[in-house]
Amino acid sequence: MKTLNAIALVLVIVGALNWGLVGLFNFDLVATIFGDMSTLSRVVYSLVGVSAILVAAKLPKLVK
Repeated sequence: MKTLNAIALVLVIVGALNWGLVGLFNFDLVATIFGDMSTLSRVVYSLVGVSAILVAAKLPKLVK
């Protein structure tokens, strides 16, 4: 379970950095690497979203 939490945290950080790039420079790194709304980029976006849910569920334990 620790490995899953670590992977989820890394994916959330990657997603946050990607959104930072989009907001600051209008540059979508995921779309640049995997293609604009390609199947692979949609998988990456979906994994980031699921990871955010997992990290958010663990947040109360992290705050204590």
